[in-house]
Amino acid sequence: MMSKQWVKQAIAKIEADFQRSADTHLIKLDLPQLDGIDIYLKDESTHPTGSLKHRLARSLFLYAISNGWVNEHTSIIESSSGSTAVSEAYFSRLLGLPFIAVMPSSTAKTKIEQIEFYGGQCHFVDHSSKIYAESQRLAEELNGHYMDQFTYAERATDWRGNNNIADSIFNQMQKEPYPIPEWIVMSPGTGGTSATIGRYLNYQQLSTKLCVVDPENSVFYDYYHQGDQSITCENGSKIEGIGRPRVEPSFIAGVVDDMKKIPDAASLATMNWLAKLIGRKVGPSTGTNLYGVLELACAMKQTGQTGSLVTLLCDSGERYLDTYYNAQWIDNNIGSTAQYDALLEKFNTSGSLK
Repeated sequence: MMSKQWVKQAIAKIEADFQRSADTHLIKLDLPQLDGIDIYLKDESTHPTGSLKHRLARSLFLYAISNGWVNEHTSIIESSSGSTAVSEAYFSRLLGLPFIAVMPSSTAKTKIEQIEFYGGQCHFVDHSSKIYAESQRLAEELNGHYMDQFTYAERATDWRGNNNIADSIFNQMQKEPYPIPEWIVMSPGTGGTSATIGRYLNYQQLSTKLCVVDPENSVFYDYYHQGDQSITCENGSKIEGIGRPRVEPSFIAGVVDDMKKIPDAASLATMNWLAKLIGRKVGPSTGTNLYGVLELACAMKQTGQTGSLVTLLCDSGERYLDTYYNAQWIDNNIGSTAQYDALLEKFNTSGSLK
């Protein structure tokens, strides 16, 4: 039988942690070549655990505790490519619960170190497609709870408002020249954030459209256009934190207005381009997001349209110094980014990616 006292204390600890955390910043990019078109980044790297996934982890814990799935003796198991596991390790330590992250062996070393810093353990598999079954097996073996972000991300967050990420964006945009964005652009990992944003846009009757940008070696783009939920991908995504080898239950295609497939080389080139623009390193998924934004902005400019676009700065590039900021690793895993480096250099002066 679950202790009601423990539930009250656990939720109080999570809510107190939320109260101690300020909202994340909205950064406006200085891009004079896009006259009349404003681009903003919601900087999720400033959360206590350094990424967008801090919001998700908080919601997942509140959801699981409120459902009676987690008590003071429960071991927490999660399948993750790194960032969610870091955040869940943080909340597990806050509540005094054991935590095990099931991750691909290719996960960035810095993320592994952060999970262990918060007292979590890392359990590795050789391919991202194996994290689900192994997480379930460990949960059953340890009589623990498999948090399963890929199933519960879309339902654990209150998408109607209550200071979710979409609500925060629109509050922060109120005094901007174009307060209602033409587009919000988001890459899918679980699909939970795009589901939250898309549902919020519909519920609030907003004209803003949602574009989801998918990396290579991910099934979401094909699923969106074909409707076949059985699609799988043999190779895992090279852009850590986004892209999946299967259609995740939390990805809600019906709230998406458009999808783009972003080449991995474009993601890395844009990651480096943005780092120069704002003076600090960002993660590769931010590069994916922003390349999609730039394509939409260029299309708006070509037709004489004005307005704003918003996307997410998902996490800091400091987590990826041994991978996406390592020339040898890029040569071995991604290849040359020269084509997109040149396009972005041209964009600096012309405001065009063609």
